[in-house]
Amino acid sequence: MEPSSRDHAKPTPQLHTALSGVNIERKLKVSSPSVLVIGGGFAGIAAARALHDASIRVTLLESRDRIGGRVHTDYSFGFPVDLGASWLHGVGKENPLAPLIGKLGLPLYRTSGDNSVLYDHDLESYALFDTNGNQVSQELVMEVGETFEKLLSKANELREEIEEDISIRRAFSILFERNPELRLEGTAQKVLQWYLCRMEGWFAADADTISLQGWDEEVLLPGGHGLMVRGYVPVINSLAKGLDIRLKHRVTRIVRHYNGVKVTTEDGKTFSADAAVIAVPLGILKAETIKFEPQLPEWKQYAISNLGVGVENKIVLHFEKVFWPNVEFLGLVAESSYGCSYFLNLHKATGHSALVYMPSGKRAMDVEKLPDEEAANFAFEQLKQILPDASPPVQYLVSRWGSDVNSLGSYSYDKVGKPHELYERLRVPVDNLFFAGEATSALYPGSVHGAYSTGLMAAEDCRMHVLGHYGELDLFQSVMCLENSTSVPLLISRY
Repeated sequence: MEPSSRDHAKPTPQLHTALSGVNIERKLKVSSPSVLVIGGGFAGIAAARALHDASIRVTLLESRDRIGGRVHTDYSFGFPVDLGASWLHGVGKENPLAPLIGKLGLPLYRTSGDNSVLYDHDLESYALFDTNGNQVSQELVMEVGETFEKLLSKANELREEIEEDISIRRAFSILFERNPELRLEGTAQKVLQWYLCRMEGWFAADADTISLQGWDEEVLLPGGHGLMVRGYVPVINSLAKGLDIRLKHRVTRIVRHYNGVKVTTEDGKTFSADAAVIAVPLGILKAETIKFEPQLPEWKQYAISNLGVGVENKIVLHFEKVFWPNVEFLGLVAESSYGCSYFLNLHKATGHSALVYMPSGKRAMDVEKLPDEEAANFAFEQLKQILPDASPPVQYLVSRWGSDVNSLGSYSYDKVGKPHELYERLRVPVDNLFFAGEATSALYPGSVHGAYSTGLMAAEDCRMHVLGHYGELDLFQSVMCLENSTSVPLLISRY
């Protein structure tokens, strides 16, 4: 059973009394600056931690019965399995999360030394199969990988010559017309579709919605990609320790005033403070389940409406024993990217006999419509096409990030025809409201370290705002620097 996040998020009774029902007009009688943080994912917890350590009174309101948001480590198999984010992208000191992970002594399994959005696993660690269970030769996999790289290179040239933005899929169609030598047939064409399927997995979206102009705008940190062997929950729990966190507090209304904010939850409770950090998922902002009064300005609403939010899910199959090849990824090639699939081999990385089926885009949303047992059966049928003699799983887990009312999507991406600067526009504060989350990171969208870094940035902007209002601003202190910056090496393995 998963350890309760409440162990690290126990509300302080004194703060319940101090904050509940305080009117904005009485703010000047409060002895110290106060901030509300809305959302207990990585961005919200990071912001609350930084503000708390800067001696600002912070209350965090989280709609779920746990912290972490789209970071969720499940223990029901008897070992940790991340149903949400599970990689550190950029395994090195440049990653803002590296000092914390290193200090906690959490091991990483490096799945790739390459920083490409395409290969978060090294090519030699793939085992691809056709629908008859025949393994594709490694030589062909490598050759098609080179062709895919050429297509992306030519796609980048194409975007320099056309004025309008188009999708990655449309770009490929144009390139095939112009460069017939790049067309593939038979098994090679199916492998190419598998590479496209992997690319779609990175963005949690289909190739016909991914922007040619914006697909490579993300800054890729050096060091490759590392799987969190023990899951991400130890990191989020470490950050949350000692904070005043109110679980099962779904915010429905946020009123901003010239001298404060007032927040109302679904059950009618009200909380007031000098400012608020809004760290809810992009999908929640899109759904408008939180009403802002006055309304957010049009430029902010435009960013919310036009950033893409994709869906990637995980169906984890736990087996009695291992019967599959000792590779990091098992893949099924098909005529279209929709028909392709892939499984992460947890046994190679963690020693546990489990495979993780990871559908994205339309395939993820279609599978989400199935009950858990049917979804698990669907994943197992995909596996049986790869390994016809596969034994059935003894347990399974199914994520549903697209329909989860607390997320309504997995992470953000650049949509066709929409500028990348929308991420920054979403981050810009509105009066005393400060925004954080992976969808506010122009540098690292869709990543845990992106969420974490925007939480710190929002906390710093918020700190300067509230302390400046109280006349207590110390320009030489920054919440970004409060954490002991002593570097601790990351524990990285490959075998």
